[in-house]
Amino acid sequence: MNSFFFLTPIFLFSLTIVSLRAPALSLEKSVDLIKKTCKKTPYHDLCVSSLRSYPGSSGATVHDLAGIMLNLTLANATDTLSFIQVLINQTEDPQLEMPLDYCAELYIPVVKYTLPQAIVAFDKSQYGFAEYGVSDAGDQADTCEKQLSKSMASSPLGDRNKLVSELCDVAVAIIKMLQQG
Repeated sequence: MNSFFFLTPIFLFSLTIVSLRAPALSLEKSVDLIKKTCKKTPYHDLCVSSLRSYPGSSGATVHDLAGIMLNLTLANATDTLSFIQVLINQTEDPQLEMPLDYCAELYIPVVKYTLPQAIVAFDKSQYGFAEYGVSDAGDQADTCEKQLSKSMASSPLGDRNKLVSELCDVAVAIIKMLQQG
């Protein structure tokens, strides 16, 4: 009986040390998972910086990371559409207004339908449909940029279109990881 009372404080002390170390281990694992996951995407640095900056990414699974990337992609596409609409309202140059209108026509369905439907499909584990929708959204950003590049020397949406397209590529790569198991 005496050995039980002696071992109990040692056991409790060990348990306390392990539980205090657990959050740090969890954070290390999530950082490692982010790095590991992002290494398998076409834009490693963008992937890591995006996921690390997102609240709730610590302790996330690969599934969670894909969901986060989908939400970031939708947020950036929405922001780009808003910026396009501001540019349309500010311009008096028909040479600029026409390609901007074209880009708005590309982004509106992406923001209202394509990406939200891809997110719903993803949440239902319909990864193929989600991948298709996100890939299509990236194609629309690329198409917008090509149209603007034809019409003017310097695209006012170059960085934004590039970011949306690259976020789509990263999201698709993570979704493919989930499909492969």
